[in-house]
Amino acid sequence: MERRTTTPRPGWQQTVEEQGLIYPLTRYPDGSLRPYWDESAYYVFGLPEIEALEEVVEELHRMCLAAAEHIVTEDRFADLGITDPRVARAVAEAWHRRAELPSLYGRFDLHYDGTGPARLLEYNADTPTSLVEAASPQWFWMEERFPGADQWNSLHERLIDAWKNQAALLPPGSPLYFAYSSADELGEDMMTVAYLKETAEQAGLATDWIAMEEIGWDRLSGRFVDNRLRFIRSIFKLYPWEWLTTDRFAGHVLDTLDNGGGTGSTLWIEPAWKMLLSNKALLAILWDLYPDHPNLLPAYLDGPRDLTTTGWVAKPLLGREGAGVTIHEPGTDPTPRDEPCCYQQLAPLPDFDGNRVVLGAWVVENESAGLGIRESSGLITDEYARFLPHVIL
Repeated sequence: MERRTTTPRPGWQQTVEEQGLIYPLTRYPDGSLRPYWDESAYYVFGLPEIEALEEVVEELHRMCLAAAEHIVTEDRFADLGITDPRVARAVAEAWHRRAELPSLYGRFDLHYDGTGPARLLEYNADTPTSLVEAASPQWFWMEERFPGADQWNSLHERLIDAWKNQAALLPPGSPLYFAYSSADELGEDMMTVAYLKETAEQAGLATDWIAMEEIGWDRLSGRFVDNRLRFIRSIFKLYPWEWLTTDRFAGHVLDTLDNGGGTGSTLWIEPAWKMLLSNKALLAILWDLYPDHPNLLPAYLDGPRDLTTTGWVAKPLLGREGAGVTIHEPGTDPTPRDEPCCYQQLAPLPDFDGNRVVLGAWVVENESAGLGIRESSGLITDEYARFLPHVIL
């Protein structure tokens, strides 16, 4: 793994926007605009290195599924902050019937510096973003800059194949809706959904799309409807389950949930069991089940324990883009948090020329499918992180 600098292509911004990345710049607090898509540098990997990382990702995914089984079997929902019995039952049922429920993708965030083992920082298997840039613009960048080279990137083909493989699980005779929140001013959620919609269409599925805020409730039929009053039979949502089960329509969601077998009126993708994998408590449960595993960091739910000697990171159980994450250096006294957290051993992100790097490794239908790399100036990968392409040479 090596970071190399280069000169950005002339007209790069227009190029990546035409390839679906309509948010190539990030506005900073001082009002300045700086590149989010950053091709002033790129990362180089060797093929054996990538093959080893692929094996790690698929092993971690298997371990996470085993952890989900453990949570359901041992009734550890409270550790995840799932205290509503109806939600716990819905998640457990979805898990038991997961073979009947479409499930698409997830993204592991990994600590890796090219020398030691890759270690899991967290897993977002419900609403992962940075998909568009990983699947499309960086592939075209490689083809233009390094013709004949390769990349850890089969995302587009894998997504299309996944929709084809799971098409039979979708309710027949109605479109698959794709939903995003219009509250996302940046447009990242909308473009992620638009890209996934495109892959579904290429797989031969009939689709439509809608903002979450436009979904209506038909009191007479007791079903969700679109803005033309058509029943929503199946829907992919880039909207976290923890919101879906706590907002004002939560009761309707649970009452009409198709959790397999076609017994409900609305099938949601990702399925409810993905709540088990997108919760930071998963990190502590993995450490319980696989202590001292080389690809895990020690993590606990009841406090930092012995991590006071190594330093630790306190992560709210739910959150995106580093929100609420605090870093505690070695020797720091434990600080109580008002909200439930996972306490994970501090592993400072690798430093490449002053840039802190995290690998985003994608899984599609249980298989490793691609890589996206983000850099930040600090130890927390937040909304000001930059995306850099990579190549296998």
